[in-house]
Amino acid sequence: MKAVSRARAGFRKLRSLPPGSLRLLAEAAWFLAWARLLSLLPFAKVSAALRLVAEQDTPFAGSGSMEEVLQVRLIARAIRQASRLAFWDCRCLVRAIAALKMLGHRRLDATLYLGTARGDAGEIIAHAWVRCGEVYVTGAEEMNRFTIAGKFARKSSHPYKREGVCHAYPDV
Repeated sequence: MKAVSRARAGFRKLRSLPPGSLRLLAEAAWFLAWARLLSLLPFAKVSAALRLVAEQDTPFAGSGSMEEVLQVRLIARAIRQASRLAFWDCRCLVRAIAALKMLGHRRLDATLYLGTARGDAGEIIAHAWVRCGEVYVTGAEEMNRFTIAGKFARKSSHPYKREGVCHAYPDV
């Protein structure tokens, strides 16, 4: 019964969202589902599908304008909201893959971090998070507990990507 009332409250919130936010939330839900399926594959295949290269951090891809930073923060919020509403498992790697895809569609470079730490029982645990420019898109809440084991850059290779173009809103 509690789940039903929680679902109703969630749908009421969805109906109150502006159309742009609702589209972004739907996009996040789509990529979370796609990322969940992709996360079942070995990481070598995932990194190839995402065009990730093992290297240092990527600088902010675009001009670093307020519009781009706002767009990255809106993507982060949409992923957080959609992962709470999803009925499938949306752990850190799934959220990170979805963030990489959403940022890639906007031709923004990003870095995927994979980290490890010891759990309460001494077991090794892992965590994934994504950073775009100075903004942590996913996984920032727990990243400080983990030692970085790998960094993977996803660089946009769009032909008209250049400095001064607003990549968050390509028509601008």
